[in-house]
Amino acid sequence: MKDKRVVILSSILAIALIAASVWGYNEYKTKNYYKDQLTNQYQRMFYDIKDNIETVNTSLSKSLVSASKEKDVLLLSQIYQQAYFAHDKLSQLPVAHNNLAKTEKFLTQVADYSYSLIARYMKGEKIDDKERQVLFRLQDQTEILTAELENAHEKISKGDLTLFKVAKKQNEEIEKSNDNVLDVEMQKYEEEQMTDYPELIYDGPFSDQVMNMKPKGLPDKKVSKEEAQRKALDFLGIEKPFEIKLFNKGESTGASNIEAYTFSITPKENDRNIIIGVSIKGGKVVWMQNPKDVKEKNISEKEALKKAQEFLNKNGYTNMQANFSTKYDDSILYNFVYEKDGVPIYTDLVKVKVALDDGEIIAVDMAKYLKSHVERELEKPKISEDEAREKIRIGFDIKKARLAVIPDSGNNDLLCYEFSGTYKGADFIVYINAIDGSQEDILRIIKDENGTLMM
Repeated sequence: MKDKRVVILSSILAIALIAASVWGYNEYKTKNYYKDQLTNQYQRMFYDIKDNIETVNTSLSKSLVSASKEKDVLLLSQIYQQAYFAHDKLSQLPVAHNNLAKTEKFLTQVADYSYSLIARYMKGEKIDDKERQVLFRLQDQTEILTAELENAHEKISKGDLTLFKVAKKQNEEIEKSNDNVLDVEMQKYEEEQMTDYPELIYDGPFSDQVMNMKPKGLPDKKVSKEEAQRKALDFLGIEKPFEIKLFNKGESTGASNIEAYTFSITPKENDRNIIIGVSIKGGKVVWMQNPKDVKEKNISEKEALKKAQEFLNKNGYTNMQANFSTKYDDSILYNFVYEKDGVPIYTDLVKVKVALDDGEIIAVDMAKYLKSHVERELEKPKISEDEAREKIRIGFDIKKARLAVIPDSGNNDLLCYEFSGTYKGADFIVYINAIDGSQEDILRIIKDENGTLMM
């Protein structure tokens, strides 16, 4: 009987061992399968970037010898599209961001500059010799970038290092394989080649003069860390936090070009940290994020809007009107636009996010307002509303018309007539320049249960 039990137990253990081995083998195969899939994905993305930039280089060289407006527009469209695709894929590669910053900016500006030239063509203008010289310098730079990517490609193709290792940060293997090829090559390229990258001055949102523009809505006086800390606590209504740390100073906040102190604030023990940025110049809160848990909805959207408006008034943001909103599971985000004499100024934008449990403000973004807001005198329209209406497509059912200020591609004010209406059942807003009658922009309005999206 004892021997029988031993045999049964041995059989069970043997079956368990076989099952474990089969399971382990399957897990190994699955892991390798996903590893191969990820490697192939990165490899394909890298090759696509090479192709995108080679196409940009070729199209730039062709544009230098083109004497046809139609051909120029076609080539510029290819440059815009391929530079945009290359930038998008480059940002997804497993490479340290600081080793790509200049290259990403370069590709963004190549796309943006090409788009600005297309817009000029559409207005009947031509590319002059100065702009041809800019295209020539861009073509030189893309040629160097193409060669650098080809060099990195050859090293990766040897098989010593896969992009999977780079993505998984397998440092020991990377060191044995002549370091992280992509990081090393891109860092070398940025340090040696992008230093001669020419400044691009043109009419576009990513041009150097726009990106380096000083914020208009900030006082000149700089504040100390202690002053900024006090302003952050006052803004949040916290007197004695459990903990406050400065973990960033001087870095620009997003694309706003606003240098700020960034604090991590713990209101009470075991609370989640609130992150807040206070501008070094002027001591203004640029943004704030409070990741609180919202367990249930207790207030309506109307009550949330009232809370947001009260918050803005309390902090000195007056004459702000809610424009559009986006609803989330536990909160709602409002876009507020500054109005002067009933005219909305869309450059001066503030975003406020309200928790739907108790109406607490859980996120704000004042960057666009601080970058653009200044006391301004509005231009007088040179064409009438009726004349502007004549520029609207026949069949467009106008529901509302008013003056508005929108930004041009260089973030300058444009006084326009804003016509809201419908065409073939869809909602649109059309902007007609109130000075020369040109059509400046068209926005498609998409409404659903989560709010309103403008495209």
